[in-house]
Amino acid sequence: MYMLNLYRPSFGHLWQCCEHKDLWGCSRGLTRIPISTARCLGSRKIIAMSASVSNDSGISVASVAIQPPSHPTYDLRGIIKLALAEDSADFAKEDGIVAGIALADMVFQEVDPSIRVEWSKKDGDYIRKGLQFGKVSGKAQSILVAERVALNFMQRMSGIATLTKAMADAASPACILETRKTAPGLRLVDKWAVLIGGGQNHRMGLFDMVLIKDNHISAAGGISNAIKSVDLYLQQRKLKMNVEVETRTLEEVHEVLRYATQNKTSLTRMMLDNMVVPLPSGDVDVSMLKEAVDIINGRFETEASGNVTLHTIHKIGQTGVTYISSGALTHSVKALDISLKIDTELALQVGRRTKRA
Repeated sequence: MYMLNLYRPSFGHLWQCCEHKDLWGCSRGLTRIPISTARCLGSRKIIAMSASVSNDSGISVASVAIQPPSHPTYDLRGIIKLALAEDSADFAKEDGIVAGIALADMVFQEVDPSIRVEWSKKDGDYIRKGLQFGKVSGKAQSILVAERVALNFMQRMSGIATLTKAMADAASPACILETRKTAPGLRLVDKWAVLIGGGQNHRMGLFDMVLIKDNHISAAGGISNAIKSVDLYLQQRKLKMNVEVETRTLEEVHEVLRYATQNKTSLTRMMLDNMVVPLPSGDVDVSMLKEAVDIINGRFETEASGNVTLHTIHKIGQTGVTYISSGALTHSVKALDISLKIDTELALQVGRRTKRA
């Protein structure tokens, strides 16, 4: 009988864990993996997760605390199989928000359906380094094949969820959004982690929302022309979807409002881009952003973009904007360190000696 213990290291300022060790090889026996945990942020239950591709929504998930966002073509199981093919065979060692538990369940089941996984925490819960939060039972060989892929998903998703939680709390009453700046092939996974962290999803791709950006405006010969082109396109094809336009100056804000007053439009949201101005002191000036929000006066949803950091987001959120978007949630995320250990006591001893458990 072998005991596999799962610990979570610490990452950045939010999570801490020890470095993961080399693969522990054992051919058979009962494997157990405890993982770190802390306070619970919800009462949702997580059971084994199953996903399948459906004709309408792309992915159908049952018995999951927070379901992944829907996508018409994304093959979640395909991504898992690809990840398993890249590497065979480690879980977490830092404080933060745990995410990817449901996806880890899928990985273990994909490798060996006889593996049994029990978690004392759920996606979205806060955990601290050194605490145990899960147990895996089954053939050691199967678990060691699945562990690195499961950990890679969990580490990235937990890092995204942890940063999202911190940004979402600081942004209130505004809502935090990610962007399309996701890891290629992992968009659904990255955006799922944002949901787990308490954020909301922006558009999934180019198919579910129209975003009129600066290049579109320049190519159309102006912001009114760009909106008009989109309105005509949607009308001719009898399409209904949300439309957002990027504005960079107060003059553009006024022009959009004039257009909306004089024309029937599908426009639903105005992006206020780079209206947060950095100051030499390290602070930011949000007066332009606040003025734009006041000018719009609730006629459209508003979204602040640019110069959004953990340091600036609270001040931005106090301007009255509906949303704050940040590409850093997914393109600059620091993965949460997670590892799987067989010898629990020795792992704890080493982790405490190195202050990583």
